[in-house]
Amino acid sequence: MPKRSDINPKKEIMDIIKKPFKELDDFFGDEDWVFPIFKKGIFEPEMDVYEKGKDVVAEVSIPDINPEDIKVEVEDGVLKVSGSFQGKKEEGERGKNYWKKEIRKGSFQRAVRLPVDVNEEKTEATYEKGILRVVLPKSEQKKKKGKNIKVKAR
Repeated sequence: MPKRSDINPKKEIMDIIKKPFKELDDFFGDEDWVFPIFKKGIFEPEMDVYEKGKDVVAEVSIPDINPEDIKVEVEDGVLKVSGSFQGKKEEGERGKNYWKKEIRKGSFQRAVRLPVDVNEEKTEATYEKGILRVVLPKSEQKKKKGKNIKVKAR
């Protein structure tokens, strides 16, 4: 019978969930194929995208980051947000035996296709209280309307 300290229900559940994907990884020979987010420390932050008046607004939850570490790009109708958490630097890091360590370090990235054309040149981004807010003015160019083609019988 295993000792109580050897039982880890969370690990056992994650092993069950990952098993079919591990079998696919083994089959394709690429261990980064299915779970690159878990293996490389990259995660995708939560994002809300909505229209407000003449703008498209994207709000991204990225708590406790220096705004200079955030990169925002808009290209070909895709909004890309990326960056990295440096984590806090502590004196005396050696010798610590963590029981639980969940404070995030590493990279993040998120990309989303925008629902309408936007004016990339007038896009603005602000960061406040853990939320990155990107305001993308809708493009003033009118979309070409489709043409209705009448079918003639012969």
